[in-house]
Amino acid sequence: MSRLQYFSYPGFGEEKYEELWYSQAVRVGDTIQISGQGGWDPTTSKVHSDLNAEIDQAFSNVELALKTAGGKGWEEVYKINIYATEMGEAAMAALVRNLRRWCPRHRPILTAVGVKELGLEGMRVEIEVAAYVKDN
Repeated sequence: MSRLQYFSYPGFGEEKYEELWYSQAVRVGDTIQISGQGGWDPTTSKVHSDLNAEIDQAFSNVELALKTAGGKGWEEVYKINIYATEMGEAAMAALVRNLRRWCPRHRPILTAVGVKELGLEGMRVEIEVAAYVKDN
């Protein structure tokens, strides 16, 4: 088995690494898996109050976590799990808009699950992905 390599990006990632004892990403051979990324500002750790901004930031944080682990970002993502406290029309529209923006040339497999609450106060969306990084 390949050696596990763990990564946490500056700011929020390093803060949670110390506070909650977990990493933002793990690389195993040709695969990167990331922990759930929410709509927090990676510098201030504050979750956006606007739903669209929160979802946009969560997608951006996925990109940050993947690149911190040595990946190219969303272009290598093949699997997405989304957990959301709001699954209404506005949330779905924002999710689809971001999928089209970040994955314009491919359509990863996707599971979206409605949940009662998430790990941080005020958080309404959390995105977890797996990426294949053979050429990196």
